[in-house]
Amino acid sequence: MKETTLCSAPNAKSPAGADIRFIMDGATGNMIHSTVPAGQTNRATIHATVSEFWYVLEGAGEIWRRDESEERVTALVPGVSVDIPVGTAFQYRNVGDTPLKFICVTMPRWPGDHEASHLIGAWEPSI
Repeated sequence: MKETTLCSAPNAKSPAGADIRFIMDGATGNMIHSTVPAGQTNRATIHATVSEFWYVLEGAGEIWRRDESEERVTALVPGVSVDIPVGTAFQYRNVGDTPLKFICVTMPRWPGDHEASHLIGAWEPSI
């Protein structure tokens, strides 16, 4: 059994550009806290082997997702959850005046930044 406490400062940057703080990891997945500063548009990304679930805590943003059969933009506001199945292209941005904060769970465990590839997304990245 494990327990953790959220650290006060970011541990790293995600491949897309969010500030991340590690929360929990285990044999079947990882959980992180992500923060995107006001006005930031992150790089469009696609994952080779992991899927993600997100739950928005604070702020206002948008996420663009595209797979083989569908493309959509979803508002990221507190209480919204989205999935990013393996092989789905995605890009997200903060459209508000305060940081966008969300919890992200990856399944299986995050293997390292080589997992993510960048591509052209819906918006021009600002980082």
